[in-house]
Amino acid sequence: MVDSRKPATIAVHAGRPDRAADQPVNVPITMTSTYVAGGELEYGRYGNPSWAAFEEALGELEGGRALSFASGMAAITTVLDLVGNDALVVAPQHSYTGTQLALGDLEARGRLRSKLVDITDTEAVVAACEDAALVWLESPTNPALEIADLAAIVAAAHDSGAYVVVDNTFATPVYQRPLELGADIVVHSATKYISGHSDVLMGAVVVGSDELYGVLKGRRDLQGAIPGPFEAYLALRGLRTLPLRMERAAANAVELVRRLDGHPEVAEVRYPGFGAMVSIVMTRGALAADLLVHKTQLWLHATSLGGVESTFERRRRWKAEPTTIPEGLIRLSVGIEDIEDIWADLSSAFDRLG
Repeated sequence: MVDSRKPATIAVHAGRPDRAADQPVNVPITMTSTYVAGGELEYGRYGNPSWAAFEEALGELEGGRALSFASGMAAITTVLDLVGNDALVVAPQHSYTGTQLALGDLEARGRLRSKLVDITDTEAVVAACEDAALVWLESPTNPALEIADLAAIVAAAHDSGAYVVVDNTFATPVYQRPLELGADIVVHSATKYISGHSDVLMGAVVVGSDELYGVLKGRRDLQGAIPGPFEAYLALRGLRTLPLRMERAAANAVELVRRLDGHPEVAEVRYPGFGAMVSIVMTRGALAADLLVHKTQLWLHATSLGGVESTFERRRRWKAEPTTIPEGLIRLSVGIEDIEDIWADLSSAFDRLG
């Protein structure tokens, strides 16, 4: 049966306990490492009611079955671990640095081969899919905010016999449900928008296939890349307001983009048209970008994103960032503060660049 409820409703109601007299409205935090024998759980590495509630809610939002992990990287590396020896993985040339570092490490050890592509060149990506075992996608990409033709690439990848993974961290299921476009696996850094308050490290995968679910759960059980029950509780608590937070942050982002467009200190504004991530390229390059991120009072200079607070950073300060990302590019995660306060702080920082 197709769930006809809207994301805001699913986020609030999914993963709740049964409605019975004197039952709690929220699933309690279950702090245990083992269970009485004879049931399905048996041991703390195999499952926890706190994870299960979070997984139910995220799974319903994405339209599949979810598994929670200790971090986004734990989710990413678990999925990559499924790739056969010497198999080819196609991935965006601009994507999360952790993904690129994981691919580079596996390739250096002879585990797999990788090919990085311009995700906006659909024809080139389709051609690269021909020999691939796995196609890894981001849309929007991090931090270039490029958009892929997901439906076309997914279809081409499947025609070639490849599985398709979409990192949906930036878009969230509020704006994009890759499983509906044919993707096999969705990956999240739940640290970001899903939990939304910069106080949780967690990851997740969501799949549409019971077979893939079983395989990935088996890998998680074996490797032990599990979240703590308190982290899962906090992630679910944050997820309850995901659509509301995204609505406010995206409205702020749209207005911020309007005000940044044509600003003399900004050579380029990159915004995919949805969500709350914006990238700008400074007219005067890296030095101006480094100065700007240290001149604000409200905007926080930090590498993570997706919290209620506005954060930003110059991405090329990280050595692993691709050289095709401009030196003066600043990635902005627009928060839910009042837009006038966000703009006043940023505008004042521009004015103090000298």
